[in-house]
Amino acid sequence: MPNPVKRHSRTRRNKRRSHDFLSAPAVSLCPQCGEKKMPHRACPNCRTYKGREIAGLKKTS
Repeated sequence: MPNPVKRHSRTRRNKRRSHDFLSAPAVSLCPQCGEKKMPHRACPNCRTYKGREIAGLKKTS
């Protein structure tokens, strides 16, 4: 395979790597108990979603 003829600068290398980072997942607070939870999902602590209790969820510790 051919090798690069000239070396790329630090700026050019860093521009390529600018999107290679991980972003933190979105977190919202449960309106019932105030614990952190993923948005649009039932709260694993109090087992509620939009003010209603969900019967099939297992409570996490």
